[in-house]
Amino acid sequence: MNDLRKRFEAALMPNYGVPPLALARGEGCRVWDTDGNAYLDLIGGIAVSVLGHGHPALVQAVSAQVATLAHTSNLFLHEPEVLLAERLLGLLGGDGRVFFTNSGTEANEAAYKLVRRHTGPDRTYVVAADSSFHGRTMGALALTGKASIREPFGPFAADVRFVTYGSVDELRAAVTGDCAAVFLEPTQGEAGVIPAPEGYLAAARAICDETGAALVLDEIQSGVGRTGTWFQHQHEGVRPDVITLAKGLGGGLPIGACVGFGPYATAFGKGDHGSTFGGNPVACAAALAVLDTIEREGLLEHVTKVGDQLAAAVEAIDHPLLAGVRGRGLWRAIVLAEPESAAVEAAARDAGFLVNAVAPQAVRLAPPLIIAPDEVASFVTALPGILGAAS
Repeated sequence: MNDLRKRFEAALMPNYGVPPLALARGEGCRVWDTDGNAYLDLIGGIAVSVLGHGHPALVQAVSAQVATLAHTSNLFLHEPEVLLAERLLGLLGGDGRVFFTNSGTEANEAAYKLVRRHTGPDRTYVVAADSSFHGRTMGALALTGKASIREPFGPFAADVRFVTYGSVDELRAAVTGDCAAVFLEPTQGEAGVIPAPEGYLAAARAICDETGAALVLDEIQSGVGRTGTWFQHQHEGVRPDVITLAKGLGGGLPIGACVGFGPYATAFGKGDHGSTFGGNPVACAAALAVLDTIEREGLLEHVTKVGDQLAAAVEAIDHPLLAGVRGRGLWRAIVLAEPESAAVEAAARDAGFLVNAVAPQAVRLAPPLIIAPDEVASFVTALPGILGAAS
């Protein structure tokens, strides 16, 4: 493993540093490094590997499609993209249209262009939330409220005004008739899995309705069953004008989607936007297998049950470093009393568990949706020792 890490450092750009592990294979909710050590994967490729590793449905779908037709470009249509678009619209409900991308940042770029195309030049700015994360490309980065990753790349062409996440008063004051759109995450993932306060999304919907601004919900992490419904906004009964998806949608294959409703469904005209690889047959086949498997195996109910089990068990632990747990379904943050998340991540890895130090006082858990109760229990049993080793 050390040799591979040295080769990585010599050959790849340094933006990731050098990761601590070199993974060789995975099966179910477990992965193995190149030295043969096993780990319970509780981060799932950052909420991506919703069916775990090597799921037969995903393997079969991808293998069959790549052997049949792997790529068409956007010059030709193919049935998997139509089937997937129809399936997503059925799950979301209403009169919508889909644009497929390769990633979440591209989905948010598409959403930003879409609302600008519809509203035109008279609406001069958009609103987003402090500590938000919408991607790394320049348009999506302009919408991102994390100063540490945004500011080194400014100035930006976009006029984006940031408000405190969860403050209805600030949102109401910021959104006027000159505002094109409000971009929000139902839960702020990269900020530390911070859910919106009760009623916040409904208030945002009302403010957008009053002013004519679009409500864009970034469900790149929270969508595709992660919180126990297909999409997190469905817990609140709030309907967006535009929704962006990625991560878990392909179960490990790169795919994203920007879905517009009402006038935003058809705001793009021919030639307004495009992607060479977006919605390619293999990625669409993978996404269809993911959606079929979630439905067939009853994973939405499973996510709710096992997620509640996880949260209750963590809450029952009495340790001075543990301040609580937040989140929903199988998207949780272990909240720490001190900024020791990196130490907790390292101690968990030493104990055979992969978690993510997403913020100084928050450790993110986003395991495969198929994770079993006994696998969750094994982590919770080990957690006091992990916290002790990190203290």
